[in-house]
Amino acid sequence: MKSYQKLTTPQPAGCQVEEEGAAPMPPARGRMAPWWVGSGLLVAAVLLSTITVWVLRQVSGGWLGPTPPPKCLLVPESHRFDCYPERQVVVTQELCESRGCCFIQSPLPAEGKQGVPWCFYPPDFPSYTLESLNQTALGMVGLLVRREKAYYPRDIEMLRLDVEFETDTRLHIKITDAANPRYEVPLDVPRAKKRAENPIYSLNFSWDPFGVLLRRTATGTVLLNTTVAPLIFADQFLQISTSLPSRFLYGLGEHRGSLLHSLDWNTLTLWARDVAPTESFNLYGAHPFYLLMEEGGDAHGVFLLNSNAMEVALQPAPALTWRTIGGVLDFYVFLGPDPNMVIQQYQQVIGFPAMPPLWALGFHLCRWGYGSSNGTWQTVRAMRNYQIPQDAQWNDIDYMDGYRDFTFDSQKFASLPSLVEDLHKHGQRYVMILDPGISSTNPHGSYWPFDEGLRRGLFLNTTQGQPLIGKVWPGYTAFADFSNPDTHQWWLENLQHFHAHVPFDGLWIDMNEPSNFMDGSEDGCPPGELDSPPYTPAVLGDSLSSKTVCASAKQKASVHYNLHNLYGLMEAKATASALTQIRGKRPFIISRSTFPSQGRYSGHWLGDNRSQWKDMYYSIPGLLSFSLFGIPLVGADICGFSSSTSEELCTRWMQLGAFYPFARNHNTQNEKAQDPTVFSPAARTAMKDVLLTRYSLLPFLYTLFHHAHLQGDTVARPLFFEFPQDVATLELDRQFLWGRSLLVTPVLEPGVDSVTGYVPQGTWYDFYTGSSVNSSGEMLKMSAPLEHLNLHIREGSILPTQKPGTTSEETRGNPLRLIVALSSSATAWGDLFWDDGESLDTFERGSYSYLVFNVTQNIFTSTVLHASTEATSVTIGTLSIFGVQKQPSKVLLNGQEKPFSYLDNQVLTVSDLGISLSQGFSVQWL
Repeated sequence: MKSYQKLTTPQPAGCQVEEEGAAPMPPARGRMAPWWVGSGLLVAAVLLSTITVWVLRQVSGGWLGPTPPPKCLLVPESHRFDCYPERQVVVTQELCESRGCCFIQSPLPAEGKQGVPWCFYPPDFPSYTLESLNQTALGMVGLLVRREKAYYPRDIEMLRLDVEFETDTRLHIKITDAANPRYEVPLDVPRAKKRAENPIYSLNFSWDPFGVLLRRTATGTVLLNTTVAPLIFADQFLQISTSLPSRFLYGLGEHRGSLLHSLDWNTLTLWARDVAPTESFNLYGAHPFYLLMEEGGDAHGVFLLNSNAMEVALQPAPALTWRTIGGVLDFYVFLGPDPNMVIQQYQQVIGFPAMPPLWALGFHLCRWGYGSSNGTWQTVRAMRNYQIPQDAQWNDIDYMDGYRDFTFDSQKFASLPSLVEDLHKHGQRYVMILDPGISSTNPHGSYWPFDEGLRRGLFLNTTQGQPLIGKVWPGYTAFADFSNPDTHQWWLENLQHFHAHVPFDGLWIDMNEPSNFMDGSEDGCPPGELDSPPYTPAVLGDSLSSKTVCASAKQKASVHYNLHNLYGLMEAKATASALTQIRGKRPFIISRSTFPSQGRYSGHWLGDNRSQWKDMYYSIPGLLSFSLFGIPLVGADICGFSSSTSEELCTRWMQLGAFYPFARNHNTQNEKAQDPTVFSPAARTAMKDVLLTRYSLLPFLYTLFHHAHLQGDTVARPLFFEFPQDVATLELDRQFLWGRSLLVTPVLEPGVDSVTGYVPQGTWYDFYTGSSVNSSGEMLKMSAPLEHLNLHIREGSILPTQKPGTTSEETRGNPLRLIVALSSSATAWGDLFWDDGESLDTFERGSYSYLVFNVTQNIFTSTVLHASTEATSVTIGTLSIFGVQKQPSKVLLNGQEKPFSYLDNQVLTVSDLGISLSQGFSVQWL
């Protein structure tokens, strides 16, 4: 038996296929050996060891029933691919063998763990055969044929295979029905214009059974091998498996847990759901993308462009199985080779994130339960009184009249317009919440959003063509259909009407999974295979309609069955368009439900967390995962949303949260207030100080977002992104980096005055003092009293900082301080992006300044590569250089001698530079 059937003529794009126009090579006949069998000796060894284990288990009463066939005994436990994944069924030997699969009853797994499947595919389970394969301009097209029926209804006998070698580092593989069109995600994905000329990958196929084998050319590492289990493609059940080259797998959101996924029989479900973040549950968003670190530090990523309910089963082989219940198998593979490049390549497909306004990067404050606009205003005034930085004040649903969108309570929130006016006078912004559920029962009679939406036919409908009515905060509600372009216009008009009374600056779109307080609708859901499909992935509630609308609901673009996971994305797109038209400035939107490409329209917060220490920890892998997903503007509710925080927890969380890319303190009603003003003077001061540190770093943070917008760089970054060959970094998720330069090591435990963190190899400088630590790549214990957050600057970096004010608007007028962290070779590099902070498309229009900073041979140079008028009003006041080995005798600014100071910890400071940001200059020390 052959391990796989190669085609013989090599092609430039890295795949072995026949010459164009030639008759296709006939498929190999007979069954292919499983991927883990490489020689007769291995077969014999596995067989002998497996039979030995079987005898021992028989003696100990392990297996029940007749002896499994030898072909089943050949399959090691870790390589058993589940043939009966239905959770609601206790799998029996009869049920299993009715599908033609192997049955070996293993010991029951520990509580809460799935364990080794009892029912699994034998090596010769029927699959598709690759009948033909011909070249196209971008790759090739093939025909797959299944000659034996599969066990799910309406399996598709003939499939079309499309392969496009889109770039040297990106491969596109799509499998769909050869005869009939199927639903495909309406994502605006760029198409390649020519075939890749020098791909860094090679692609081979197994013909019978069909399988894909993808290798990294430089190392020979097998990135994909889909011959490990049969391809299943039925109308409502699509499944494909692959081996993995390592266990270091990340992504596949939205879930709560460690950054690194466990491959110990772990199933991750992707189906947008309103539920407080809990381990093992499908949460608010769906991101079918993973990043995998290979041995040696290379990385690759895989994206399945599919919006249907889905689960991804992980097993210790290591291997992975995709299961989805609709659409097509549309894969993009990104070859990196480093993790930063993988994420950039992913975002070249889904779109780069929007550039946020500068004020979005300031500190935001919110709670559900201020009770009134005057109560909200009182908190704003208290923050100002203590001179604690704050850029935006938010309100939750209690500002509304009866929880109805586009209204505000005329009694409790009568002064809301005045509050917003006051915020604007102080350089601050106002953000309010909106839900997609539109009240359908209105005690005051007319309610224009519902009446007009109904008249225009803009809501989700039942199968009978009537508006689907569910229940959310205002009571009975209809749900806006954002797949309908007409809904976008109606949404805009509603927002325009409200903005005329309350001139808000940003929007918080919540409950957009969409959430429903009843299952399906007020009438339930109709019988049928959309609401009760032949297979339901492992969704919370065991039903597609659990706490959401019926999957059979009709929308303009398709049925909700196909569009559910896109709902939050479509609302964000409509909201971004409306805000842009209303304000004429960059929109600021934070959304709960998300899908790939969401970063183009909104940021995200990690949902209704709790005021617990473990929730604070889980926020770090949460924000790092969304960095992988191309949504850099992300954070968690600082100090926790539900339950009451403690002073210590909130202080530590404010320190961590000050380094979320999106920083908002938010909590629920009927709990103790947790804004910084309510705590003791010591805690309040610690919170204020760390916010001032954040504000001092706004120029650096803003520049990171520019690079995210321009080319898909991450803002908050796992350590292994910068140190991919350091295996010690691959499991770290209690620390993170801003860009490549700033290491954040928060305290995540109560009652301690120190923290242990990993410091990668090299020289790192204390952000506050400039003192250095030289690490060989080790865990170091750092002092961390309650008022202190450990921040370290990586050698070779230059950070643009600024004297902090209490708003971003005030800060951006202050002098800059450039912090240089010299490398061991006395070099450093950094940059600064500067514009007006809020206008649309400043980079695209050329209305910006961009500066590059360099140090070499004791000379600091600031080079202006692009200039705009905004830079002329800002000055560079101070240059601090960390790691100057000996005290200079003199310092020259543009050749003129300048006063300086030098400290014993090797920090050289040159003050009172007074140089316009628009001017290049040099500083030399001798």
